Parts: sequence; C-alpha cells; structure tokens
Amino acid sequence: MNLTQVFTLMLMILCTCLSVELQANAKTLIEFSKDSPYAITKNSKAYDFPACQIYCYGPLLHTVQMAKLFPDSKTFVDMKLKATPEKTMEEFEAFMASKNNTPSRDDILQFVQANFGEKGTELDVWTPDDWTERPDFIELIRDPDLKQWGIDLNNIWKELGRKMKEDVHKNPEYYSIIPVPNPVIVPGGRFIEFYYWDSYWIIRGLLYSEMLHTARGMIENFLSIVQRIGFIPNGGRVYYWGRSQPPLLTAMVKSYVDFTKDDLFAINALEVLEHEFEYFMNNHTVQAKGYNLAAYRDTSTGPRPESYSEDVETSKSFETDAAKEEHYSELKAAAESGMDFSSRWFISANGTNSGNLTNAKTRSIVPVELNAILYWNAKIIAEFHSKAGNIDKMTEYETKAKKIQEAIQAVLWNEDAGCWLDYDLINEKPRDYFVPTNLSPLWVKAYNIPDAERISKSVLNYIAKNKLDSFPGGVPNTLLQSGEQWDFPNVWAPMQYILVEGLDNLGTPEAKEMSKRWGHRWVKSNFEAYRETLSMFEKYDAEKFGGHGGGGEYGVQTGFGWSNGVIIEWLTKYGRQITLSNTDAAGENA
Repeated sequence: MNLTQVFTLMLMILCTCLSVELQANAKTLIEFSKDSPYAITKNSKAYDFPACQIYCYGPLLHTVQMAKLFPDSKTFVDMKLKATPEKTMEEFEAFMASKNNTPSRDDILQFVQANFGEKGTELDVWTPDDWTERPDFIELIRDPDLKQWGIDLNNIWKELGRKMKEDVHKNPEYYSIIPVPNPVIVPGGRFIEFYYWDSYWIIRGLLYSEMLHTARGMIENFLSIVQRIGFIPNGGRVYYWGRSQPPLLTAMVKSYVDFTKDDLFAINALEVLEHEFEYFMNNHTVQAKGYNLAAYRDTSTGPRPESYSEDVETSKSFETDAAKEEHYSELKAAAESGMDFSSRWFISANGTNSGNLTNAKTRSIVPVELNAILYWNAKIIAEFHSKAGNIDKMTEYETKAKKIQEAIQAVLWNEDAGCWLDYDLINEKPRDYFVPTNLSPLWVKAYNIPDAERISKSVLNYIAKNKLDSFPGGVPNTLLQSGEQWDFPNVWAPMQYILVEGLDNLGTPEAKEMSKRWGHRWVKSNFEAYRETLSMFEKYDAEKFGGHGGGGEYGVQTGFGWSNGVIIEWLTKYGRQITLSNTDAAGENA
C-alpha cells in the first residue's frame, strides 16, 4: 500500500468518525416550538462541512502543514479553495502521484499557490450600521484623557467589524469559515473570525456602546449555529468542529435583555438555550465523589488543524499512535477551555502541575468555571421561563441549577484553601494552585448567598495568602511561569472581569473595596499600555504597570475585542471616580 492509499484509508476512517459524531449530535436535538424563530425541529440534521476533508483532517492537511510553509499554521487553514473540495482532492492525489509521494517543500508550496487563495478573503471590513460617534458612556468619564480613550475604544469597533461576502453563503464548501447571517466583531490580530467566549465580553462592550443591533446580530448568529450544528464550536471555522468553549450564549442573551428589556427575545431563544445547556450536560459530564460535574473535552481526531505541526512535534515523546491521539485530545480539550495553554491543565507523574504540554490532562480535571457557568445557564433559563409564565419549566431548571450548585459545593469548595479548587480525577484530589477561575462562583453567584460574610472572609484570606494584590499590572492567571501564555506573568481581561465582578457581587465592604481597587488598577494599566503603543492587547503583564504579555504559540495580538469590551464597561462603571492625576507606577492614586 503506497502513501496515498494509506492516507485515503485514514481519511475514510476519519470521515466515518465525523459522520458518527454529527449523527450523535443530531439525535440529541430537542424538538422545539414551531412558533419560535429559533426553533430546532426533530427533522433537523446536524450541519455537515464538505470542506472538512481539506481543513479538518486527511492527507492534504497533513502534507501541507508538515511542510511548514507559513510561520503561523493557522494561515493555511484560513485560505480559500479555488475549486471544490472533491476536485481539490483529485488534484492533490494526482500531484502526490507525480512526485512519487515525496514532494519537496517547494513542490508543496506551488501546489498550495495553485489551488488556494489568500487567507481572510471571505470577509469584508464592515462599519457597523448602529455605530455612534459619542455613546452616552463617554459622558460618564470625568478624566479628559480617559474620556478621549473611551472615544478611541469606541472607534476600534469599526476596525474590528467584518461582514461575510455573499459568495460564502453561495459556495460555503470553498471556505473554512462557518457562514452566519449577520456581521460580526472579531477579536483582532490573527483571529479574523468570531470566537465563542470572546464574544461575551465583546457583546457587553457593544451594548455599552449602544450598538444594540450589532450585538443582537452576533447573538442571532450563535443561535443559528446551535440550530444547524447542535452546539457552538470554539470559533467560526469548520476545523473547530469537535470542540466548543465555555458556554456563554445564555449569558449573552441575558446581557442583551437586561439592556433592552426585550423579554420576547429571551423567550423566543429559550429552547435553543435549553438545547445548548443539555448538550453540555449530556456530553461533558464526569463523575467526582459521586456527583455529576462537567469537564472540557473534544470529539475530533488528530492534531489541531490550526496548530498541526506544533501538535505533531509535542506528540513525538509518545511511542504509540493511541498515546499520540490521547495527547491531541488533551490539547484540544484545553483549547475548548479557552485557556490554551497553561500549567492549570498539567498533571505530572507525581500529581502536581509541573511539566509541559506532554503532561496535559485537561479531560481529567473538573474545572470550577465550567460548572459555575452551567449553574448560571440553568438559573437564567429558569428566569426566562418565569418571564414566559411557564412555572413548570422554571421549576425544572431551578432544580437543575440547585443540583449543580450542590455538586460544586461538595466537590470543588475547599475549606482549607478558602475557595473553590479544580478537581483532579486521576489522583482524586483538589488542585491547590491559584487560577482566577477558583473564584468564578462569586461572579455567577453559584454559592449559598446567606454565607456571603463567611465566604468573603475566607476568599480575602486566600487572596492575601497568595499575595494576589501585589501585582502592578493585574492579577496573573497562575503563579507558575512555564512559558505558556495562560501562565504567569500574563494577565487576561476576562479573568480580571471574573475576579472584579465576583468580589463586587459578594457585597461585603471589604470585598467591594478590593473589587473597586482592582477594577481601577486594570483600567489605568490598560490606559498606560495604550498611551505608549496606541494599541489594545489580547493579554497584559502582571509584573509591569502598562505592560503587555507574551509567550505561547504565537506573538502578542492587538485589537482586541474582549479587552475593549471590559474597559468600556468599566469606564462606564468607574468613569466618575477614576482620575489619572497623581497616579503612581502601580496605578494607585497618590
């Protein structure tokens, strides 16, 4: 059997796996009300991606990505096909045969240039039709420099706006992008399509910027994806088909309804939101201490298409194909978490978080925030059913929320640490390592509210013990410096948001004071970085006031959607209080 035949056989096996997964998703679809504009009926079929044979798996993807034609592996899988996937595969097989299955790098480059167009050609730059030059939040900012910054951040939405070309809808098989009906705001940098959990903070920023139509359009895109696929992939590309991200669609809908008071939008979306919730509960559940909790996972096979050669490289220390496949699954599960990569997902032979990517055991770690978010989803769905007057369904989802909260308390709350901790299923023990998500139940109120005073004292002691208040650039994502981008010293806007809003939710004077101080510091540090560079960054540096982050698989990215969204919300919240005058290098007012 020659190389082409081997790859063809592999492709057939992978296609079969994809078909089985898609059919499984189709079987779990709920029959939704025909009256809802977002209805999913029992006749719906899971959405198939003809372009997956090019971009998701198979001999062509392997050959091109292992040739390392581009500095960033994501470049190739974002390039447009010039012919149908079937025709392109025929061309590839003929090409391989003509080169005796051993083409040179230059040969492969010529093949790609002949059969693929430039990346990013599926999207046009788009100015949102509801963009306002001076939204009301600007007038809430007292400091003149911060006020101008707010205006600048509002302008960035125009730079990040994208609209799919009509050809994407007519000929989707020529692209790796997933067609959606409405324009989007992208994160920025190398991320030229929508990403799931990023969009939560982007949408909140849009709502504060009075861009209600754009925000609603993005939410409707996600609702449509659940209708077609059964869940929302990691990002807007077909090669993300085997993994999702933290499920924040329900929270997006709540944010929109809180701003607009459009209860009918929530009611009409309910059954799609139910489906996504049940999808996670049915496909992500693990057992810990006799309780059902959720963990991240992935259902595809092979390396990540967007980081193909990098994953093959890290798999070399594994001796068998089965072990390599397990490794790929752990990496993709970490990508589903949104925190790719971090020592948070490492379980070494001695049960600690030391090591490197070969020690990733994401699927064996019960993460605090995923379960807290699922609790939040159930509570919001119950709230929406209450708006609809459906008491039985409200009660059903209140009961689901209560069960998740009980599991969080029983398995993840750690009295000795004084907070919630991820749980190691391999060693059956809590992982006593700092991650901001250890406090995520505060953000979504997934705890017993009458215990707020006791929890506040415990959490503030935890913060003091780990010296989390000592960093001038914000609270780092971990306290271990591994070189991975979600480890020390990098600081991320969504994690600061979870911490600051969570402490504020606790309601005690001490927690609220720390929340305000950390919120002020984050705004000032981001402003200092912007003043020096005129850019917003994907991540920042905990050790430097105004410093941006680094490390990981790719260079620092600017734009940047979720950073913009968090700052716009906090300029609205703190704008009357913060002044830049007499600010020292740690971001504190002298």
